[in-house]
Amino acid sequence: MAHGNRTLAGIAFGMGAGALWGLVFLAPAVARAFGPLQLAVGRYLAYGLLAAILLAPRRRETVARLHRGEWRALAVLAMLGNTIYYVLLAGAVQLGGIAMTSLVIGFLPVAVTIIGSRDHGAVALSRLAPSLLLGVAGAAMIGLQSLGKAPAGEPASGAAGLLCAIGALASWTCFAVGNSRALARLDHISAHDWSLLIGVAAGAQALLLAPLALLLDPGGHDAAQWTLFAATSAAIGLFASVIGNALWNRMSRLLPLTMVGQMILFETLFALFYGFLWERRLPTVFEALAMVLVVASVLSCLSAHRPRPVDAAA
Repeated sequence: MAHGNRTLAGIAFGMGAGALWGLVFLAPAVARAFGPLQLAVGRYLAYGLLAAILLAPRRRETVARLHRGEWRALAVLAMLGNTIYYVLLAGAVQLGGIAMTSLVIGFLPVAVTIIGSRDHGAVALSRLAPSLLLGVAGAAMIGLQSLGKAPAGEPASGAAGLLCAIGALASWTCFAVGNSRALARLDHISAHDWSLLIGVAAGAQALLLAPLALLLDPGGHDAAQWTLFAATSAAIGLFASVIGNALWNRMSRLLPLTMVGQMILFETLFALFYGFLWERRLPTVFEALAMVLVVASVLSCLSAHRPRPVDAAA
């Protein structure tokens, strides 16, 4: 595939993954009666079951190709990018709101891009500086909006939500870098199968955590709440985890790591969009400006990754 076509295809996959991943910010608000651990267990039990079903026709040949180190990588990546990340993200949304959580998670491109800039052949940070500055400015606009709407008299809750969001940021940064590098080493397993294997590993971890989630359940949920919880878990497991992760892995094989980081910005945009729909309102001036800055950051990153005339001649 030509360089330009690879880039366009990678952007399309990244946008699709962001659109589906943005849904995960809604789930804690929709099923607020349940705690972060319960939401994570429900989501990844559904994800693990769906992944196992999809992987079943080629299970033996896929498993036979895995080495011991790859099994360890699957367990670690499932924990970082799924279990730990979503427990912390759900806690952040329930304690601090979607806007604040989107602000912190919006720094993922900056963190991943800085780490990716050390990879061989990566674009220099000097060329990525405009994109990073635009991304930080966009996140700052979201921050100003969220600080202006912070609930009065609840500093402890807000601080706990912020800490959860920072923890989610750190966990997913480690996952994004580790997963992209793992995919770069794997030439005997497709990106889709790798995503399904991570899903199976996340499902196994959720199964182990299920007794603890039930033990921590305060109780008192009626049939309607359990039905909503089951429907939310199934929908997020299918759309965000199975389909979204598959699109992300396809993108990770088409784009360099520094550009992969920028694609995470679409998750922030879609999370805000879904939040506006959920709250039945239009974006404020700060939020609209943040969206413009985020889009400009991605476009600037694309420009930085275009081959220069000198590079092409070389």
